Amino acid sequence: MIRQDAARIDPKRRATLDHKKKQFATPSYKQLEYPHRMNFYDTPPTAEITLEQFEQWAIDRLRILAELEACSHRNKSPAETAAQIKPLLDKYLPLSSNSSASSALHAERQKDHYSHFILRLAFASTKDLRDRFSRVETALFKLRFQSDDGRERQGFVDSLHFAWDMVTEEEKRALGPELVASTPGVRRVEDEGWFKLDWERVPELVESRRVLLKRGKAYVPVREQMSMVVAEYTAGLERGLELTSRALPRLDEDDRLTPILAHLSKNFVRPDDFAETNADLGGATINAGSIDAMSAHFPLCMRHLHRELRRNSHLRHFGRLQYTLFLKGIGLSLEECLAFWRAGFKNMTDDQFNKEYRYNVRHAYGDVGGDANRRGRGYSPYSCQKILTEHGPGSGEAHGCPYRHFSVDNLTSLLQATGVSDREVLRGVKDDVGAKRYHIACNRVFDHVHKAEIKKAKDDGAWGNAEVLDDGTTIVHPNTYFKRSLLLKNLARGQEGSRDD
Repeated sequence: MIRQDAARIDPKRRATLDHKKKQFATPSYKQLEYPHRMNFYDTPPTAEITLEQFEQWAIDRLRILAELEACSHRNKSPAETAAQIKPLLDKYLPLSSNSSASSALHAERQKDHYSHFILRLAFASTKDLRDRFSRVETALFKLRFQSDDGRERQGFVDSLHFAWDMVTEEEKRALGPELVASTPGVRRVEDEGWFKLDWERVPELVESRRVLLKRGKAYVPVREQMSMVVAEYTAGLERGLELTSRALPRLDEDDRLTPILAHLSKNFVRPDDFAETNADLGGATINAGSIDAMSAHFPLCMRHLHRELRRNSHLRHFGRLQYTLFLKGIGLSLEECLAFWRAGFKNMTDDQFNKEYRYNVRHAYGDVGGDANRRGRGYSPYSCQKILTEHGPGSGEAHGCPYRHFSVDNLTSLLQATGVSDREVLRGVKDDVGAKRYHIACNRVFDHVHKAEIKKAKDDGAWGNAEVLDDGTTIVHPNTYFKRSLLLKNLARGQEGSRDD
């Protein structure tokens, strides 16, 4: 008789294994509690949300992160960045403090928690995306940490249980002169306390020479606690992104989430948030006869199309489509748009225009075509992201983005032809284009062209006031460029008129 091994499992019987030894334990789906306004995002969410929430929450957070990155590229100071981001945070990603007793406290913190992990999935695929995500999420964390209530902030830090060693009184006396010399603003060792930790955990403080380094340890003053917390947050986030990147292949089988995540990762500039309208343009009249004068407020891509149309009395298909949708977005009616194109194509007969071009304009406006096209009122105006990534121009075509599709020499010539000749601005544009920050280059030109009007708007409190101008965020849509330019000019004229009265 063969002796059976007691530890061997009979293949004809179902194995009863200890649940702790299972490779994949069954997750417990539950609502998490959020005792603090701040979050280290070390616990993934497990409760269910709808696909609509999944996408919308991620888009709302992406608006904040993209604007933070734009502020960094535009060299805004921390105070300017905080002022720029606050209205967006209040609108898209509010976080109330515990003392506010808000009824939406849990919902706000849940949205913040889930949106962070959704974007982790979207930006964990490549090292470049991981680095960008880590950089802007750290900036957001730092901004919130600084604005948090002092008592709640300390309660949050205490809940993290960091392994930071306090420097003893004996060690303070032994290192007193060195601690005082290496800590700006401290005159006596008795006036300050210090933490002792590995120097790699506080690279920001080491770089700025604000800590004492001795035997591989950094002696960090208590008042620099924020830098330590931010460094711990960044390190944990980078580890989490690395783990997420390894788990991404499992998502390939889910055809619901993969398209959403791919769309989010391709739209890191900022999600398209332009709603076509001709309202609030300061009473400006938009018709076929006013387009030449209005073109002074167009972004460079549309000014180039307008110049080419006037020069050649013709534009090829994608140029016509891009320009038609832009004109539709600024409020030009279908009848006026047809009149504009007919006047622009002056070298052909009415019969040829009606036969070859009239239908396309009507189709773009949703006047003809299938039911879906008519119900949707045609196509939406192209965003910067769409212009940058789709249908690049070929020989003889004028559409696209000049900052991306032109050579540096041709771009410089076009900018100079439209009145931008400042060497510092042109040098900045060249650097932005070289770093593939095309929307930053466009915003740089906008700020230069409108610097006098922007200064007046800031002095009068209109800049960033959505009721008077707009939210003042980074421009990522040609129609937003036009609207802001026109409103700034009208605002300046209105102030001059009121002074004359």
